[in-house]
Amino acid sequence: MPSRPVRVAIINDYDIVVAGIASVLEPFADRVRVVELDSRMPVVSDVDVVLYDSFGQPQGESMDVSAQVQDGEAKVVVFSWNTDEELVSAAIKAGAVAYLHKGMDAEELVAAIEAVHSGEQILPDGQQEDAFGRWPGDEFGLSSRESEVLALICQGLSNQDIAERAFLGINTVKTYIRTAYRKIGVSSRTQAVLWGMSHGFEPDRRRVVVETD
Repeated sequence: MPSRPVRVAIINDYDIVVAGIASVLEPFADRVRVVELDSRMPVVSDVDVVLYDSFGQPQGESMDVSAQVQDGEAKVVVFSWNTDEELVSAAIKAGAVAYLHKGMDAEELVAAIEAVHSGEQILPDGQQEDAFGRWPGDEFGLSSRESEVLALICQGLSNQDIAERAFLGINTVKTYIRTAYRKIGVSSRTQAVLWGMSHGFEPDRRRVVVETD
């Protein structure tokens, strides 16, 4: 165990996503200390690990790892539901040092962050999709994947763009769109965007730096 807690920054476009992960890690502050939460803002604190939540974010070879760490030496760890072998390999090639699946529980996540800080590389072990933390629209019954697709629609992406960003087949994207529309009671893309923008799907832009001892 490290002599001091591992300092972590959590990044994603949505406050609810980073805050949800931070709340899960809070009971383990003696081991992992969240010192910065960023929504569409670069990390400015001196941290050991940058936890890159992939919800609605560029993934694989599209990741700009250098932009996440700035001039520091923090290790970038991808935290995702997407565990396709090709996607994981591309993320590592892009500069991420580990790729963690959201099927793990809080204790496993903490242990993984500590292991990465100690120099280990951790890759997915075939776990199935599971819900971790929070995401926009979860209170309306939207699954993590439905919410991600809706978020990308609200960002103006086409179905093909969404398929490439979320690393999904185009027919799978269309299925998530249909089920999401049914749950939120809309029937068109315009209605979906209007609903999304009034229910937390507009990307945030905020940085929270936590005071440390």
